[in-house]
Order: sequence, then C-alpha cells, then structure tokens
Amino acid sequence: MPSPPVIAIVVPCFNEEAVLPFSIPKLLAILARMAQQSLASPDSYILCCDDGSRDATWKIISDLHLRDRRVKGISLAHNRGHQYALLAGLMTAKDHCDAAISIDADLQDDTDAIIEMVRRFISGKEIVFGVRDDRTSDSWFKRTTAHAFYSLQRKMGIETIYDHADFRLMSQRALELLSEYGESNLFLRGIVPQLGLESDTVSYARKQRAAGESKYPLVRMLSFSIDGITSFSARPMRWVFFTGLILLAIDLLVGIYVGFSILYSDKLEAGWASILLSIWFLGSLILMSIGLIGEYIGKIFIEVKQRPRYAIRDILFD
Repeated sequence: MPSPPVIAIVVPCFNEEAVLPFSIPKLLAILARMAQQSLASPDSYILCCDDGSRDATWKIISDLHLRDRRVKGISLAHNRGHQYALLAGLMTAKDHCDAAISIDADLQDDTDAIIEMVRRFISGKEIVFGVRDDRTSDSWFKRTTAHAFYSLQRKMGIETIYDHADFRLMSQRALELLSEYGESNLFLRGIVPQLGLESDTVSYARKQRAAGESKYPLVRMLSFSIDGITSFSARPMRWVFFTGLILLAIDLLVGIYVGFSILYSDKLEAGWASILLSIWFLGSLILMSIGLIGEYIGKIFIEVKQRPRYAIRDILFD
C-alpha cells in the first residue's frame, strides 16, 4: 500500500458500562502502536455500537468521544442483538476505512492479534479470522457444547471457521460485498466465509473477561445456534423426512409381525407398554417436526416483510 491503511475497530456494546473504561484505552493504545509502526494511519479509529443499552454505556461512549475524537459511536434505537449491532457498525465504517476489525467490548479476544491481522491485510488478505488456539479458559460444559456446535454446523453443510467467533478483519471490498446480503436473519459467522475472498487466520489465546458479565448465557447460545443452522441449511427438515421413512419401515415390520401373530398364535400379548411408549415417541417426534417447520416458516415470515434490520438513533462521527 502507498500509505498506511485507515483501520476501524468496531466494538458492539450492550450494557458495558463496567468494561468500556478499561477496554477503550487498550484499543487506543493498539491504534497508537500501529501508527508508530506505520501499519495504520493516524486517522484510524474505534467505533462503538451501542445496542440499546439500559445502563450508562452510551454516556461513557459520548464522554470518551469528547476526550478523544478517535473514539466514535452509534446508538441503535432498540436492542436488536449482537449480530445487528455489529452489522450496523460495519456498515457505518464501510465508507470511512480501508479495513474494519470487529471485537467484543470485554476484550477476551487478544488485542495484540489485531496487529498481526493488519499485517496480513497489508500483505494482501481481504479477510482475516481470529481463531482461538485453545479453550482452557472455558468451563468443561462450555468447551464441550462449543465443539459440538461447530461439528454440527459442519454436518449441516454450513461453511464456518472452527473456534472463530466474530473477531475478524474485513477489507473495504469485503464490507461492500457483505452489504449486498440483505437477509434479516443474521449469522455473520456463516455469511463472511461465503464471500469467497482471499482469507487467512490468526491464532490467539482467549482471556478472562475484564469486568461485567457475559451477554451469552446458555439459553441465548442455544438460540443463536438454532438461528445459525436454520438460516443456512435445510438439512434438518431432510433429516426429519428420512426419520419418518425409517419409522415407516419399522411400522411395516411391526405390522407384518402382528399379522403373523394373529394367524399363528392362540393368544396375543396385551402390549400396553409398547403401545404407550410408541405413542409418546411418535407424538414427541411429530411435535418436534412441527416446531422445526415452524422455525423455517417464521424466518420466511420475517424475511418477506423486508423491514429495516436496525435504526440508528444517535451518531458520533466527526
């Protein structure tokens, strides 16, 4: 590149008043280091995206902006979720940077990896994924469920990066391509690898959260996993169909057995237990199938309305 690139660090925030006073100075220090090494332009900045927080998050962002113009911010009118806040930030930064790096406000992702991401970008990579090299900081339960989640996505035919969350660098060209994806059911971890641009990965060790609490408890993680799978793959519905075929084959075998029993047996077993279990099993399968189909219909219902994915209430970008 003829001159150092303008880098935007996009930070989605939701109720992060406890952690922002620690994380923003660390990110500013990273920008200063990159400017000293001629890796990033002095015009590089941090864009905080407030996702309708109910605490003092937006006030803190505003105060930081007044003290240092490298800290910029947008505030969404309503809480829309992490993926929408992140998308809003990326789309706002798209026309004002050469590349954007997304990172969560808690800075569990290693900020030093940002420097290596920028080096890979300067060498010609358009997308650089941050990938965890281990999960020793996670509990056994979270580590196991996370690995199961990535494995399930692969089996569903979804192209995702193993042990990658939303810590990544995207060039302006990649952001332009991302802006053409107009779907309301957002799963950026599945969309970005589909852009097809030259990419690379940077490994890092994930740290403990500096302050505050996680915004992704088990229920939200489960919901996020379901959204990701149903947004990118129809295989679950196909699996339900094949399960129905297998059960039909079993029913035919049972029917043949019952027919022979009637013809060649003087006394039939009552079989109330097997009938009861069969009813409960088939009833559960039917309800699950209806729920699965409803999940897809619900996504169609949301998509056809073509409502705006987010609304920006305030913006600090000067």
